[in-house]
Amino acid sequence: MTIERIDSYHSWGGYPRSVPSQVVILGAQPELPAGGDTTMLPYGNGRSYGDVCLNNGGTLLATRRSKTLIDADWERGVVRCQAGMTIGELNSVSLPHGWLVPVTPGTQLVTLGGALANDVHGKNHHGAGSFGCHVLSFELLRSDGTRCVCSAVEHVDFFFATIGGLGLTGLVSWVELTLKRVPGPFLAVETIKYANLEVFARLNEESSDFEYTVAWIDCHSPGGRGVFQRANHVEAGTRHLPDKSLKIELPFTPPFSLVGSITTTLFNAGYFGFRRARVAAIQRLNKFLYPLDNIRCWNRIYGRRGFVQFQCVIPGPEGYATVARLLAHMRASRMGSFLTVLKHMGEKRSGGRLSFPRAGITLAVDFPYRGAPTHRLLAVLEEEVLSGAGVIYPAKDALMSSAAFEALSECHGEFKAARDSAFESDFIRRVQPGA
Repeated sequence: MTIERIDSYHSWGGYPRSVPSQVVILGAQPELPAGGDTTMLPYGNGRSYGDVCLNNGGTLLATRRSKTLIDADWERGVVRCQAGMTIGELNSVSLPHGWLVPVTPGTQLVTLGGALANDVHGKNHHGAGSFGCHVLSFELLRSDGTRCVCSAVEHVDFFFATIGGLGLTGLVSWVELTLKRVPGPFLAVETIKYANLEVFARLNEESSDFEYTVAWIDCHSPGGRGVFQRANHVEAGTRHLPDKSLKIELPFTPPFSLVGSITTTLFNAGYFGFRRARVAAIQRLNKFLYPLDNIRCWNRIYGRRGFVQFQCVIPGPEGYATVARLLAHMRASRMGSFLTVLKHMGEKRSGGRLSFPRAGITLAVDFPYRGAPTHRLLAVLEEEVLSGAGVIYPAKDALMSSAAFEALSECHGEFKAARDSAFESDFIRRVQPGA
């Protein structure tokens, strides 16, 4: 391992700012550094939006060099990989064998360790559940020098505390998981414009046979109009469909945010208005599952102050009424968003003590960080979510309150018992000061 003193490690949202005292770059055989007077935290590819991957004044354990495919059974679709491997790197190896990472978020640039620590979910949560549902085992390195192979039958407390445990139970060195059999790298995608939340609910009910569903929503629309997408894997036969995706990179971070009330209003109106009512097409997996990965450093459009994301899930049929109120607060604040996502989530859960994914309607929205007005808006949105018995996603949040963190789970006691006292983050110090 090597040690760097560097301040360039950050979260994807760019807020808040945090400077580790040192970064330990783990090698091909990851080990915890010996001794030391600072706390530790694993750091994968920095794709968490808030402060769950930050450790101000402490040590970050950078895992990206630990990315070996240790073992693969292509008959059963079971792989064991080092935790620093990204979902995209695993997909590139597994797809030629007819297998796909079964659950992925909106980017394939997260590490497997990060996917485990945040128990990520994707466009197929209503059927496949979260990432942790497909994890068979992993190795956990603890600060007391122990190495634990954890599963649903061995070191069970560590297993379920680490899934969704935000990197606070130790360092995961490798992950073993079951992949999903797919016929090829293509999807049959149907895109449908809808007028309001009632139509969105009906489309969801009609889409039970589709593996993937998701909607973009016009946050400026009083009725919640948007664009609904549903997709299934396509049987072999479209193998030679050309890749027409255009990959671009934002070359620099502007001094101010390019996302404002006027630009988001124009974008939302155009994105909805210039689309046909219904379109069916064959798309490559990456285009549908990871659309923003084609725009490198897209987070730079929010300027030097960065941005915050707010994602919640509200259970039950009253979830739609809560979503409508959230959108109303957003319109009143005049802090709209380019990226407002709405989706139905299913009943299947991983058992992770602090895992966010659960049944209900989930809304995710990005806001440029503007100081006090942003804090006020997210406090109002949080209050609405909690009053509707909903929860907020730690991996996406930089402003979550202690009350919202407590509402996330009924298993805080079990999680606390499995935590490693040498592992801390800016997030846990914020929501559980002195814990």
